[in-house]
Amino acid sequence: MSTLALRTRPAWDIDRWVRDFFSPATADDWFAGAFTPAAEIVRDGDDAVVRLELPGVDVDNDVNVEVKRGHLVIHGERRDERAEDKDGRTLREVRYGSFRRAFKLPAHVTEDAITASYDKGVLNVRVAGAHSDAATKRIAIESK
Repeated sequence: MSTLALRTRPAWDIDRWVRDFFSPATADDWFAGAFTPAAEIVRDGDDAVVRLELPGVDVDNDVNVEVKRGHLVIHGERRDERAEDKDGRTLREVRYGSFRRAFKLPAHVTEDAITASYDKGVLNVRVAGAHSDAATKRIAIESK
């Protein structure tokens, strides 16, 4: 069975937290505070649907959905055009900035099988046939 893979790291991984704390900083550490949209992958028959929460994002101008080297890549930016700074103090709980999410595609999926739509702050990317068993080929075993 083919599936899309969403890689996540559990927040409670204490061993990784200790290693990260005592190891030198990496390039990824500089982007730790950047905007990362929440994502989920759901099965709809033989299709997989990737949902990303992108409220307040201009998807027509600031979001790209691409297939690159066997991955579904969604990248873009949430812009802060209404930022105000009163007396040098700012309270900011909403994250802004560039984001990039990548999902490994099954080998049999082509670009033509992927469609995207946006409604009420949620980007839905449908990967038609991601879970189809048609790509599975059984190999005969020869007896000697």
